[in-house]
Amino acid sequence: MTFIPTQQRAGPVVWCGIIAATCALLFLLQQMLFLAIPFLFGIVLYYILQPPMQRLIRMGVSVNAAIMTVGGVFLLLLLAAIFIAVLWDSGPSDPWQDMLGKYITGGLEFVRQTMLSLEREFPILKQVKLARTVNSRVNSFTGTFVQKHLTEILVSVAAWLPSLLLAPFLTFFFLRDGLRFKKFLARAVPNAFFEKTLCLLHEVDQTAHRYFQGLVRLTLIDTAVLALGLWAIGVSSPLVLGLIAAVLAWVPYVGSILGCVMVVMVASTDAPGNPSVAYLAIGVFILVRLLDDFVFMPLTLGRSLHIHPLITVLMIFIGGYVAGVAGLMLVLPLLGVVMVVGETLGRLITDPRLRARHRNAIHLRTKQASVDLVT
Repeated sequence: MTFIPTQQRAGPVVWCGIIAATCALLFLLQQMLFLAIPFLFGIVLYYILQPPMQRLIRMGVSVNAAIMTVGGVFLLLLLAAIFIAVLWDSGPSDPWQDMLGKYITGGLEFVRQTMLSLEREFPILKQVKLARTVNSRVNSFTGTFVQKHLTEILVSVAAWLPSLLLAPFLTFFFLRDGLRFKKFLARAVPNAFFEKTLCLLHEVDQTAHRYFQGLVRLTLIDTAVLALGLWAIGVSSPLVLGLIAAVLAWVPYVGSILGCVMVVMVASTDAPGNPSVAYLAIGVFILVRLLDDFVFMPLTLGRSLHIHPLITVLMIFIGGYVAGVAGLMLVLPLLGVVMVVGETLGRLITDPRLRARHRNAIHLRTKQASVDLVT
């Protein structure tokens, strides 16, 4: 009777290695951020375009023709979406510096009116001069941010723009040579571990596939729902605001706060004498976030990464500490891939039957190579 050990879940040693490897990769990612950003967009485009490309290939179309067809259709759809967004945009056509200053002023006025309303409702807040303190702190922070940090952020973003041109270039080679690269990796694996390695490559590919496709679906759903809600309450440029807020939500916690602040600034600027519009915008944003947590995310991202919530929260904080904003964005998909690799390698290394097969294969090759040698 042959004993075949059952597969067990990864233990604490393997998980320590998974977390350490994730942190190391995040640190390296931060050092090569100019390559990591286009690489990330290239992977997202790859997993968007891969399913229709494979359908065309199964229909008999060549690989290069399928890539060019799918890429051309995607580019046309993107241009059409931008054109529709521009037509839908009913906002003013002022320069962006004037628009930014106007929205910041509208947001500050909304904060001042809110503080004054709280003082009228709660006299104790008036005694501690809540409105004056908050207004002075916010004005000081806004002036410092605009003068010192905003220019640095804009210069950094402008420096990243040329590297983003690598994204379609990387996507083309991911689509054309992805299968060849997997075969190249598989050829370097000993025969005893070949089946498990194929499972490893498949699981890594499927984990990234589910995550990035789920992220795209979640972004589209958030954009549509948020744009509909903002349009219903009369906020200008609802589709553009919804898209920007949905993309900012890729950064856990911080992105959602920034998206809400942006929506409130626009809403308070559109109706300076009617703070109820800004309150309604906050309500719409909170409603969309609740739908995200309980409806949209379980149907999209929730099925892609099977990670315990405690580890998820801890790794989000670790990713932000190690690699900043980029770490917040990439820590979960990176952890998902490293988790699959670590758990599979742990099973490969600790499986006595696979190690015995590998030792036996080495012995047979050595014996075959020396069979005609004279002792």
